Amino acid sequence: MKRTHLPLNGLRVFDAAARHLSFTRAADELAVTPAAVGQQIRALEDVLGVVLFRRTPKGLELTPEAENGLDAIRAGFLQFEDGVRAMQSAQSSKFLTIAAPRDITAKWLAPRLAAYGQADPDLKFALVASDGDLDFTEANLDLAIRFGETPGELEGVALGEGAWQTVGTPNGPETTIHWPGCPESGEAAVKVADAGLALDAAASGFGRACVPALLAQADLAAGRIIAFGDPVPTRATYWLLAPTPQWRQKKVRAVVDALTQAQ
Repeated sequence: MKRTHLPLNGLRVFDAAARHLSFTRAADELAVTPAAVGQQIRALEDVLGVVLFRRTPKGLELTPEAENGLDAIRAGFLQFEDGVRAMQSAQSSKFLTIAAPRDITAKWLAPRLAAYGQADPDLKFALVASDGDLDFTEANLDLAIRFGETPGELEGVALGEGAWQTVGTPNGPETTIHWPGCPESGEAAVKVADAGLALDAAASGFGRACVPALLAQADLAAGRIIAFGDPVPTRATYWLLAPTPQWRQKKVRAVVDALTQAQ
């Protein structure tokens, strides 16, 4: 069924004017001029083909036609308000679903989310492993982390400057630990599934791993590994990402602020 185009702005002005029985007081409520209220009412009367108000010696009065529709219009605006509150309720939810590669989750994200969650015991997180394309709608995601040069078509913030860092143990062999995406070539002493496992292999003495510098921060600070050489800048880095509607949600902005401030 085709829906009738409703003059919602005019109906909103009509509701205010009917409650106050005064264009002046309705204008004060709506933060417009009394003349603007009068124009909206006249335009609405033209659209509907009825007279809504009459001026009498006692002041402004509703016509019978206006009274016939007033209750239903007021109920409709209350339903609009309920609908808006329902749509906004997710912003106050304490539950967030975040997708990220396993290595960045283990080495960087999980400790920071745990620290963030200590400030509010009602916070709940669902962490989803994701190494490929992100479908926010199908996976019902609030936020994601992806390694790349740009955020692409999504809203995002970079988690620091991109850089590669070679790490290992002080007395470990100089052989290379390979993982998918590793920037180094040549014969590998061991091959693992991701950069996080490459870090663990390096800490276990298998050799040296070249990994994103952000990923190595915690293990370097804990003394599990040491750095060999300076970080090598690269255009690729980790990004916190979301489509614009999710990115604007209060709960998403709060966790983005917490994660970026905690770098």
